[in-house]
Amino acid sequence: MDVGLTTIEEKDIAKHLAVAQAMVTRFVSLDSGDAKPGTEIAGTGRRFVPTVSTGGLRKTREVELAKTIQSVRLDDQMLSIAQHTLLYRARRGVAIALAVADVFGRQSDLESLMARNASAPLQGEDASHFKRLLSAASYVAAFALSAHLAQLIESDSEPANDILAPEFAFDTAQDALKSVIGGLDRAISGASDEQVMLSRAKAFSALAIDGLLQRKGRFDGLGSFEDMHLRLDSDDFTLDGFDVAPSKKRTPLVMTFKKPNEVVGNHIAKFQALKLSKMLMAYDFDRQLNPFVELGGFLFTFIGDGAPGTGKTTLIQMIAGLVNDYCQVAGYTFHYENFGVDQISSYQGKSGQNCKQFVTNVLNPRVIGFGTIDDIDQVAAKRSDDRASSGQHEITGVLMEAFSGASTVVRGNCSFGMFSNYPENVDDALRQRAGARWLVNGPQTRDDYIDIFALLAGKNHEIPLGDHKLFEAQQIERAVETAYDELSKPQEDGLRAVYDRFIKENGEPETLSDVGTYLHMIKEREPRFTGRAIKNVTDAIKMRAMDVELPDEWFEKPESFMHRSYDDKKAMIEELRKPFTMEMVLQETNRYADSEFRYADKSDDAAVDKMVRDARLRERAVREVEALKAKGQWDA
Repeated sequence: MDVGLTTIEEKDIAKHLAVAQAMVTRFVSLDSGDAKPGTEIAGTGRRFVPTVSTGGLRKTREVELAKTIQSVRLDDQMLSIAQHTLLYRARRGVAIALAVADVFGRQSDLESLMARNASAPLQGEDASHFKRLLSAASYVAAFALSAHLAQLIESDSEPANDILAPEFAFDTAQDALKSVIGGLDRAISGASDEQVMLSRAKAFSALAIDGLLQRKGRFDGLGSFEDMHLRLDSDDFTLDGFDVAPSKKRTPLVMTFKKPNEVVGNHIAKFQALKLSKMLMAYDFDRQLNPFVELGGFLFTFIGDGAPGTGKTTLIQMIAGLVNDYCQVAGYTFHYENFGVDQISSYQGKSGQNCKQFVTNVLNPRVIGFGTIDDIDQVAAKRSDDRASSGQHEITGVLMEAFSGASTVVRGNCSFGMFSNYPENVDDALRQRAGARWLVNGPQTRDDYIDIFALLAGKNHEIPLGDHKLFEAQQIERAVETAYDELSKPQEDGLRAVYDRFIKENGEPETLSDVGTYLHMIKEREPRFTGRAIKNVTDAIKMRAMDVELPDEWFEKPESFMHRSYDDKKAMIEELRKPFTMEMVLQETNRYADSEFRYADKSDDAAVDKMVRDARLRERAVREVEALKAKGQWDA
């Protein structure tokens, strides 16, 4: 979104303070009631349903938000900090929403039409246009208030799931805001304590935003608001059109960071993690875009797989540590979040909501984000697995939509990493949404094992090192070059057979047609090597072309690179870019295809092991039955 900053002065908000105060104190609302089911008929388990429809009837209701908040603690006449904060946020939100509606009126024809209508009632097309814009301004006001509440209400408790949606009215901006405040009053009414009050208010704000976004298509003239970028530092409130920013509550990141020299082995994964960390810092907050997204090579999603104990957690700690350090230099907000098995809920739909919130938090365009899903084979289920819980299936659907769905927008401010010891158990479609494959195989060589033992042993000893140059094998440039050279030919037996047959029939690949032929032969051998797999391969090739070494000096001072304009960043990166070669094409094709064959082989091996185990159990059962028969103890 390439937009300028929309300025709202404090005096523009203050002039609406009297209206906002009245709205949180008392007003009369016209609504259809709670729409709860009828009275239960004793002893039947059924409810009485009147034969006369009352759906069109509307009742008046007094809304006194201040009294409702006060009633949460009847034993104390003074409001607690939590109560006062909620009341203040509601009043402040109403005043800001009315100011935002005024800005919308000035940016559209509404303000001039309103002035004309005040002198003489509008007629014909002008009257219709005026009514449409007035409804649009009401919608904008309701959205601004709901977004304000969603961002600034802080709650640590479990969100409520029995909140009623507000009954929106879009006649005027004040009517729209009354409908939101009325819904908020209904949501927190009867809350048992402050935490329940806040959690219900938080859940209501999310429900109100969802309801508004569903109604967005009914309104004309919202284009000016789509391009609005509002920032109120006094409130820590951000409004970027209809992009919903998550809550501003940020807890300090507490985790054990690892330095690159503390990661032994995993050379290609480590190398690409270093690149990714610097790529994220090229993000431009004004343009909300990363030059690497435009030039190619940005890593939005990746999957790391390897046996237990090979260093997946260490790799996560290294990436988070690097990005956190860079963000501290630049003064940016860094948000790291892991989604794990503890967020799978027994409530229908709650697991999907938790996952959606996780994705939203990491995607927030006002922060640098890094999200991980550890043990994804346990968190997200295969769609064909009928033994998995509904929550696991919900998470699979949310992640598939977020990582490569119709509404996915890659800005370049964040990246998602999926990690697993058993990637063959991940749904095929979800796994193929990972743009890169990192084989986390840990230390491999004799030098690796000497290095990792020396590192972990520490210095509280006098044992000599012996004939070995410590950490020389971990020099990233040399180690990566060796690792890439090994990928010039396939590592997995199944792919090696395809490669050998291709070389025998066609010779060494030299043209795009040769590469396409090789890819087609892989497809014939492994049906899961689909069009998306080809896209991931080409993205990896583009990343190799953008495999530029951004100088460390660029990240020592923010003005050197990170605080430069988007165009300057893009030009600086373009100067370092180089064309990709046929060698890179083969290496990345083999690296990706190797992973698919590896997953397929693991899956086949697991199935064979299960069949062998079942056969052994059957044979053992037959022997034990025969023994029982011989003893006369079998009476089946």
